[in-house]
Amino acid sequence: MKPDDDVCLCFHVSLRKIRAYLKREDPPVASLISECLGAGTGCQWCVPILKKLHAQHKAGEVPELGVSAERYATGRSAYRATGDRPDEDQPENPAN
Repeated sequence: MKPDDDVCLCFHVSLRKIRAYLKREDPPVASLISECLGAGTGCQWCVPILKKLHAQHKAGEVPELGVSAERYATGRSAYRATGDRPDEDQPENPAN
């Protein structure tokens, strides 16, 4: 996923915006990403992904998703149709 690709597809919150917020504010919990940016408050698809990005930040890593924007959007479409989420341990691979 590229920095300007949306993590929250409902409210068009990009990976770049989430990274900047994490770096600037260093929130103690992932839910503050939603509170400040609105990400995760629509269909809820990106909530596990936001948690993963927050955990990466807290571990001193650059928050990253190892999936293309197209595959990510396909996973969200499947989630919206079925309500099934990927394994919580692998939110970066939503189509599996």
